[in-house]
Amino acid sequence: MSNELIINSTQNGSRIALLKEKNLTEFHHDNDENKFKVGDIYLGTVKKIVPGLNAAFIDIGYEKDAFLHYLDLGPQIRSLNKYTKKALSNKHTSGSLANFKNEPDINKLGKMNQVLTKGQQILVQIVKEPISTKGPRLTCELSLAGRYMVLVPFSNSINISKKITDGEERKRLLRLISSIKPENFGCIIRTVAKGKNVTELDKDLRNLEETWKEGMKKLHSVKPREKVIGEMSRASSLLRDILNESFDSLVTDDKEIHDEIKEYIRKIAPDKEKIVKLYNGKAKIFEAFGIEKQLKSLFGKSVSLPRGGYLIIEHTEALHVIDVNSGNKSNAGEDQESTALAVNLEAAKEIARQLRLRDMGGIIVIDFIDMRRPDNKKKLYAEMRSFMETDRAKNTILPLSKFGLMQITRQRVRPELNITTREVCPTCQGTGKVSATILVSDQVEKNLEYILTTQNEKNVTVTLHPFLHAYFTKGVFSRRWQWYRRFHTWVKLEKDSSLGLNQYVFYNKMGEEIELKA
Repeated sequence: MSNELIINSTQNGSRIALLKEKNLTEFHHDNDENKFKVGDIYLGTVKKIVPGLNAAFIDIGYEKDAFLHYLDLGPQIRSLNKYTKKALSNKHTSGSLANFKNEPDINKLGKMNQVLTKGQQILVQIVKEPISTKGPRLTCELSLAGRYMVLVPFSNSINISKKITDGEERKRLLRLISSIKPENFGCIIRTVAKGKNVTELDKDLRNLEETWKEGMKKLHSVKPREKVIGEMSRASSLLRDILNESFDSLVTDDKEIHDEIKEYIRKIAPDKEKIVKLYNGKAKIFEAFGIEKQLKSLFGKSVSLPRGGYLIIEHTEALHVIDVNSGNKSNAGEDQESTALAVNLEAAKEIARQLRLRDMGGIIVIDFIDMRRPDNKKKLYAEMRSFMETDRAKNTILPLSKFGLMQITRQRVRPELNITTREVCPTCQGTGKVSATILVSDQVEKNLEYILTTQNEKNVTVTLHPFLHAYFTKGVFSRRWQWYRRFHTWVKLEKDSSLGLNQYVFYNKMGEEIELKA
């Protein structure tokens, strides 16, 4: 299976599309305005402690204070606070945790006011971006994610991904990491570490340790509300998580992003450096790869299925609801039961894709087409779990209820992605009324005469709808030829299908739009 990552640079940041077999699977908008990303570590200030919630609100510079629950402090919060205090007073400048004496773990059933005080400075990490009216969600269990492992300061435990099931491989990884991990750091070994040699693992570990040290070295000069360690760009973090042998292309239209990603891949996977390419085509990159069309067709309220069925996706504050409909496929199967199963299985595959694509989180309720046979219900449940296995967000799937509803919870760490798929009609501007189209050609000629004679413009270009373009250019003695004989200048006409039938734009020889008379 081929994987491609296409990155389009825009004024508001980067648009990132992950394609599998040319089909859009994930879409991200790396917005420059969003400064509070999952994984960022900030020096925050405790603004308020709420005993009733056993939580605290932390000021990290966002318009609303971020939320930190007692259970998110982590058992080693006293060690973190002790180290932070020394680093802020310039007593720990190396960033190393070697010879640092950890404090005892806190009580799991303790109270927030026993650990933190108002006005205290504290290191926190964002685990959930601001969503709706809520500020960021924080944790004090700091971690730095690499390609093969996650480094956890102030811990000594080593945990291995449950997806690595081979007992011998688990023992090998445990033995290797135990021998190379730095003092006072714990490790979480990721699934992609399976089969990797000690050189690759050690390189990843040293890079993470260096990132930690660089952040801690500057801690004494960092002011409250400032970022201490920043998560890498969305494109680089995607590559870190999904880059594998099946990844065969990464194309971007921005030279700076191209160089940044090439440098990053050179560090983590030098053999994959050649897959990074700079796009220089005439058409826009998302148009050339067919992504723009997929975005418009996949983000609407209604999503079509390949064989005639369709989904209706509704969003509320509390949950997301998806309704499965058979459409014109209701008579395609041998009987109602087989038709329902076929449509449901097809819908399950598309729903798994939609959840990743829109980054839908929280509670999702799916109303599948009713089925009577228990074995068909079990098959649908098993297939849904299979389709969701490739989803990197944590999720839980429940079997079909008596009402034929399936409930899914999916990790929600950033706002759901929404793309406008309905546009204002360019012809009527949403009013539902248009001027008589028979008059449009007369308007063009009247304005053209004014521009060429009164304003004395030369080398004029007119951009208009393809129908108008055909009207003015078809035939041996076309209307444009008649203009040439009348005004003694050639007028260039360009087609633009994005314009309405009664829309047209005049440009001068400098390519600047010509203001028309009132």
